[in-house]
Amino acid sequence: MKLAALAALGAAAASIALAAPAQADPDTDFANELHTYGIYGPRDYNAWIGKIACKRLHNGLDRNANDSVNFVTKQLDRDSTTAQSWQFLGTAINYYCPDQRFVMEQAAADSAH
Repeated sequence: MKLAALAALGAAAASIALAAPAQADPDTDFANELHTYGIYGPRDYNAWIGKIACKRLHNGLDRNANDSVNFVTKQLDRDSTTAQSWQFLGTAINYYCPDQRFVMEQAAADSAH
């Protein structure tokens, strides 16, 4: 009896250890946050643009947040506002390239002067 209980406990522990951890889909979370800013569009397209914006910053193609916002603006719906382009970039950085947050901080510091 004790052996059977021990075997059942071991099997349960093994199944828990082998179960894949539940993870949120960052593209869906990204799209949901964009919706709070009134930015809509295909989830995959917006995620793709966000990831490209990060890659452009990382590779130095966009030297600063203003350059990146110009890129984002060209990709968003033509009725999007400048504020929405900035919100899109900030959200993309938070989800896909948090190591680039400093570009937003630099832009904020530059606009304060």
